[in-house]
Amino acid sequence: MNNMIHNRKGLLLGIGNPLLDISAIVDEDLLKKYDMKPDDAIMAEEKHMPLYKELMDKYNAEFIAGGSVQNSLRVAQWILKEPNMCTYFGCVGNDDYAKILKERAVAEGVTVQYQVTDEVPTGTCAVLVTGTHRSLCANLAAAQKFTPDHLAKDECKESIEAAKFFYASGFFVAVSPESILQLASHAHAKGHTFIMNLSAPFVSQFYKEPLEKLLPYVDVLFGNESEAEAFAKAFNLKSTDLQDVALEIAALPKLNSSRPRVVVITQGREPVILVEEGKVTLVPVMKLEREQIVDTNGAGDAFTGGFLSQLVLEKPFKTCVKCGIYTASHIIQHSGCTFSGESQFIDS
Repeated sequence: MNNMIHNRKGLLLGIGNPLLDISAIVDEDLLKKYDMKPDDAIMAEEKHMPLYKELMDKYNAEFIAGGSVQNSLRVAQWILKEPNMCTYFGCVGNDDYAKILKERAVAEGVTVQYQVTDEVPTGTCAVLVTGTHRSLCANLAAAQKFTPDHLAKDECKESIEAAKFFYASGFFVAVSPESILQLASHAHAKGHTFIMNLSAPFVSQFYKEPLEKLLPYVDVLFGNESEAEAFAKAFNLKSTDLQDVALEIAALPKLNSSRPRVVVITQGREPVILVEEGKVTLVPVMKLEREQIVDTNGAGDAFTGGFLSQLVLEKPFKTCVKCGIYTASHIIQHSGCTFSGESQFIDS
């Protein structure tokens, strides 16, 4: 028995941008002021720099441990209820923000192996909540200082050897595609599972080349409708219908052809599109009343976390999707990517 528990440690390894979310409920005017759109995710430019202080000074901003992959791993741990099944790599600054991030992640059962830089502070993400919408603006700062040599450290090498599932965000393609490729080719060589998220429309638009290099390794790919549309456009796919787009993405060249690519596209309150073995399944989403929705920030991360929790338990993909829907609908009833009580997920 002990042996079995020991073997589950570090089964899932994620790599991404650790960010402290600075979240506040704001009005449309603030979005306009900073040239931002509802439900979008962008990288901060010079003009966005005053936004972080403005949120803290003028709005009732709260700090929430964030960063897409770190969120997903925290959610997976919440479902799995067995600490340290997930390990996380990312780069932080040598500061208090990093301490807050680490405390949150570790308290929720994630093993954290940060690279630490003295050059710049820990990354932050402004989360502007307007009604049931949210708009994200990430100032990566330290997060973009991640270098592949971190993967060569002894403790990281051990984590890589222990893992059987590897997860990277599209966001991280903008930071260190070499590091993702290293993990992807390791997973491929060992016959393990490599998972990616399209993360945001800008990833397909501006990072097509590194994304194209990684795609042949991808066993499971996540995206929402706007990310799938941006991908289809960037990669000149023929279809505009989302189900057909998902089928086309699943059929793109893949190194391990014995395992067809699984594609999962979420569509908000519409059914989740699941493609496996070249066939589409639509999985209905729980309907929530408008007043139950507190904050949609983190819904996508939560969906992925729920999915991954069942994937590492080797459950059917449909069960993975159902768990994703369960976690996403739980998270949007809370502020940020946070949860309360014990998870009650049961595969019905």
